Formats: sequence, C-alpha cells, structure tokens
Amino acid sequence: MSPPTATRALLAGGLAALVAAATLAVAGTAQAATLFTDDFGDGDHAGWSTSGGSWAVTADGGPVLRQGGTSANARALVGDAGWTDYTVTARVKPTVFNGSDRFAAVLARVAASTSYYYLALRSSDRVELKRLVGGSSTTLASVGVPVDTDTWYTLRLTVAGTTLTGQVDGGPLLTATDSTYASGGIGLATFNASANFDDVTVTTTGPIPTPTEPTPSLSPSVPPTTAPPTTAPPTGPPPVTGDQPDGFASVEALGLAGTTGGAGGPVVTAANSADFLSYIDTLGPLIIQVRGTIQISSKQGVRPNKTIVGLGDDAEITGGGLDFYRSYNVIVRNIHFTDAEDDAVNVGQESHHIWIDHNTFSGAVDGSVDVVRGADYVTISWNHFDHADKSMLISHSDGAGSTDIGKLKVSIHHNFFDHSRQRHPRVRFAEPVHVYNNYFLDNELYGVASTENAGLLVEGNYFENVPYPIFSASGYADSGPGRAVQRDNVFVNSGVPETTGSVVEPGTYYPYRLDPAPQVPALVRAGAGAGRLG
Repeated sequence: MSPPTATRALLAGGLAALVAAATLAVAGTAQAATLFTDDFGDGDHAGWSTSGGSWAVTADGGPVLRQGGTSANARALVGDAGWTDYTVTARVKPTVFNGSDRFAAVLARVAASTSYYYLALRSSDRVELKRLVGGSSTTLASVGVPVDTDTWYTLRLTVAGTTLTGQVDGGPLLTATDSTYASGGIGLATFNASANFDDVTVTTTGPIPTPTEPTPSLSPSVPPTTAPPTTAPPTGPPPVTGDQPDGFASVEALGLAGTTGGAGGPVVTAANSADFLSYIDTLGPLIIQVRGTIQISSKQGVRPNKTIVGLGDDAEITGGGLDFYRSYNVIVRNIHFTDAEDDAVNVGQESHHIWIDHNTFSGAVDGSVDVVRGADYVTISWNHFDHADKSMLISHSDGAGSTDIGKLKVSIHHNFFDHSRQRHPRVRFAEPVHVYNNYFLDNELYGVASTENAGLLVEGNYFENVPYPIFSASGYADSGPGRAVQRDNVFVNSGVPETTGSVVEPGTYYPYRLDPAPQVPALVRAGAGAGRLG
C-alpha cells in the first residue's frame, strides 16, 4: 500500500535526505534506503506534477496511474532536486502507440520538464537509455527488446555518479557514462502513446563493497581457472543486476555491505554446460544468464562475486547442483533445479552473503538448499520446494558445534513448501534463523525443527495440513532440543506447535516487513518459484 499523501510529499521534498539517513541508521547497515514509493492505492496522484496528456488514477487489476492521451508529450514528475545516486523502478504498460517509434518511459535526475535522463520502451521493439537536454534527445545505449501493448514491463533506471544503467524485466543491461545531470527527481512519460504506470519506487544506490579478504580457493573438486571471459568489464560504479536482497544477505558484515553478486562485471549467457562451468569458475564479478537446460553432474563450485540468473521461465540446471566453498557475494535466481544427484544448492565452508531467490527445486536426492559448515548471512526467499524430500538443512551434524555456533544466520521467507516432506528447515546451533511468511502445505513429517540449542523465530507463516508444525523442546531424531519462538502464525488442520525458550530478534540485524499470515498462501502461490521474477 502506498504511504498517505502527506508522507509522499515529505519524501518528495527537501527532507528526503534526512529520512533516508534515518532509515540507514535504524537498519545499521549500508544497504539501500527508500526515498519514495507510490502504488496509487489511495486513489490519487497527489504530489505529482503533470504536463501534457490526461493523467488519472484508474483500475487495471488494482489502482494504477494512467496517461490516456496519444497526441503529444506527457510527463508526471515528482521528487527532490537534491536526489543524486538512486534507482527508480516502475511497472509500465503501454496501451496505445499512436504511430511508429513512440514510447513510454521512466525518468531520472529531472533538472527541468525537458531536461533529464530516461529509459524508454519504444514501439519499434527497442529499449533506449537516453538524455534529453532542452527537449533535444541523445541515445546513450539501446538494445532490441519486443515491446507490445497491453503488457506489463518492469523498468529500472539507476544513476550512480556518472554511470547510468537501465534494465527491463531483469533482461540485458544498458550502461552508459554521462555527466550532464548530477541530481534531480524522477518522472513518468509518454510520447504519442498512452500507458499505465504502477509501483513506482525510488531507492538510494548504496556503495558497492570491496572484500577485504583475498579471493578464496574453491573446493579441490573444481580446478582453478584464472582466465576471465574475453568481454571487458565496464568502468565506473557497477550496474544494478536486479532487485536487492533483504534479510541476512543484506547485512553489512565480514567486509561486505550486503550482497551484490556480479554487479560491475560482464554479462554473459550460458546455453551449454561447458560455458556454464567455465563462467562459474571464473575469477572476478560476472553476471551469468542461463538459457534453456544445463546438464551437469555432482556439485560444481561457484567462485565469489557472481550472479546466476535464468532467462525467461524455462532456465534449468539438472543432474547436479551448485557448491559454495569459502565463496561469498553470490546471487542465484530464477532457475529450475531438477534431479540433483546430491544437493541442489550447498552453501558451505564459511561461505557468506548468499542470496537464493525465486527458484524451483524438485527431485534432489539429498537437500534442496543446505547451509552448513560455518556459512553465514544467507537469505532464501520466494522459492518453490515442489514435492521435495529434504528441503533445507542448517548445520550438517550434531558434532559441528565448534564451527557452527555463532554462525549460520539465515533468513527464510515467502517460500512455498509444497508437499515437501521435511526440513523446512531442520536447524542445529544457529541463531537467529528467521522463518517468516512461508506457506507450508501437506508436509508429511514436519514443518520446522530446532535442535542442538539453535534459536529460531517462526512468525507470520501459514501451516496447512502439517501434523507437526514446529519441533524444539523435544529435539528431533538423535539431536538434542533447541529453542523456537512462534508468533502470528496460522495453523489450519495442523498440530500444536512445540516452542520453548527465547531467541535473538532478527530485527536487531535488519528491518523487515511482515505480511499478514492469512494472506500468505495467495502471495506465495502467485510469486514463489522460477519464472515469477516479474
């Protein structure tokens, strides 16, 4: 829901920088802060300054801002002249293109009504990153992308120093360097076109961390590769590679200010196993796009500073899995993991700052996602565990206390544990593990198990047909008891949760928003799993 009009006006005015600074101070990290957001849920577009066209809030599934005119330039502007480095994100749906080469766009660093940067969806099936100076436009970067009417697209435009980065639906990055505008607000625009706009968000662009530790070696099963891809990395601040992680993967720790993956590195595409294995074994930052099905065997090591993201809705890694051995700063998104002969994803051996998001897991012989052997600062979000057996193990053994106590901080949210049997998760030693806003459906053995003095907060989840939602006081199998606090959960045709003790609050590490538990099944069914990034 969008903030009330008064809040939007405050964020858009001269106090925006103070609000952002306060947000960072509360979070205690260097992660991004929200400067502005509007989903038009209050039925108006107060605070926006419009010119040209016909702007009004209307219904398109939910409330949206519609520009209905098709005969001229039309703009809606908001924000503060002092905003400098930030990302503006908006959903954009062109509805009519009145002629050839028309567009709908998002704007950044607006210096005047005819002077700004913009990212435009053109009717000529192109996305362009452009500069407008006194009404005269210059194309800074462009890429061919099919653009259709009556289709929603998510546009993301980042301005960081002199580096500009644009992206549509998580696709290819458009990057350019330009110093014409250093600051300014944001906007929405059309040129001889009508369009609907929704979910406008402006977040600060935080500093990209430089690890203080040397690049660690991978497991002996993965021989080192020193030659990087032939594509030269771009200069300047790294581009944004997609939505930012939350939870423990966003926390400033161990020399990192969060998890950025391959931001700043080349963008490559792997459509076969040889290329894929070469890319994940390359030194330095890299954004690896996975196209189609990649057949691998066993668990393959992933070096630090990588983003692995599936293209479209059918990217698949089958037969084997990904292994993190003293690795860090890695993002894995939008992949179907099928029939792994061991673990599908193994986060181990002191790896940290790993984000596993919007993937689908099925058929793994062992764990779907395991976090073990002193790993730390991990977020597992919006994944679909489809009839998995062992979904998620945190700490691999009752004898692992010497390596795991004080480590294994994991956030697990908005996942769909869909007829999966056990380990959602099963935890030893870790504290805190934050299990929130997940949908547990028909889990045959149990939902969550806290053992060996682990500390879990289980909140805002929806348990349906789960005979044993939470184990803690009695331990599980041969493991001794743990600690678990449960609150604000819904239990439908499920057993009584077993809880005991107190747990460190995850909110002391990071801010988070809790969705109401009754809404979780619909939210998670609609959004969890591969192919659901939009």
